[in-house]
Amino acid sequence: QVQLVESGGGLVQAGASLRLSCAASGGTFSSYAMGWFRQAPGKEREFVAAIRWSGITAYADFVKGRFTISRDNAKNTVHLQMNNLKPEDTAVYYCAAGVWVRVTTLRSPNYWGQGTQVTVSS
Repeated sequence: QVQLVESGGGLVQAGASLRLSCAASGGTFSSYAMGWFRQAPGKEREFVAAIRWSGITAYADFVKGRFTISRDNAKNTVHLQMNNLKPEDTAVYYCAAGVWVRVTTLRSPNYWGQGTQVTVSS
């Protein structure tokens, strides 16, 4: 059973940066694409970014140019560097793992973390 633990959320002002991290354990890290989703109050969970073992990435249009996903295969971790944050980025951010198509196209990863809150004030 894969376990995902997020960290790095917090309260920041608009224009600031945050770096989220996700530590994976209990599975073969190289087997999975890793991704980030977010869910704002009253809204559905949405895809943010994903990365394959090879380093190939995919992003939602609303974060292109501001967010960068990366992974450290040696440490079984994935990061989301978020720059120029906006109030509309306020959400609970979830780490996810699974086969690429489930993470990026079906938006239904095999595994989820518990989430970390990101709040951006104006």
